[in-house]
Amino acid sequence: MQDIEFYRANEKPYGVFSNLYKRAIVFEGIEYATSEHAYQAGKARKDSVREWLMAAPSPSLLAMAAHGLYVWDVHPDWSKTKFARMKQVLHAKFTQHQDLQEILLSTGDARLVETATVDNAVNRLWGQVNGVGKNMLGVLLMEVRSEIRASLVKPSRAKTKPPVSRRKSNREKLTA
Repeated sequence: MQDIEFYRANEKPYGVFSNLYKRAIVFEGIEYATSEHAYQAGKARKDSVREWLMAAPSPSLLAMAAHGLYVWDVHPDWSKTKFARMKQVLHAKFTQHQDLQEILLSTGDARLVETATVDNAVNRLWGQVNGVGKNMLGVLLMEVRSEIRASLVKPSRAKTKPPVSRRKSNREKLTA
């Protein structure tokens, strides 16, 4: 299976897979500047912290700020909900923008891998560094790709069955 590697949002054509790629999405009824914004908005426990994060001047600074939050500023269920939230955010991104969806679908069955150069826990969780890591962003992108592809396949029309013949009762047989 072929690997498609991505990392920087400005790389053509696969930089669109980065959460830092600048394309607004609507998520949970709110328009966010990027998928990183939509994802990180769920991390903050308090509205004031969320507003502070959303005011970051770039998606990369938002990510840095969000990764540096104190534990008491992070939603208590974050470790249990973050992957589901990311998948929902990715689904929104790739269903709201046809051009991005086409790029995602054009990857066929290739393995999508976020390849980072800085070796740290965050990069090894969401991607890989020197081939090591869980690549959760890539995994979730591949899941979204499969779901979108399946939703685009029109269900075949069920063949109409011939009418079920009814057995004649003894009385009907006698009068026939």
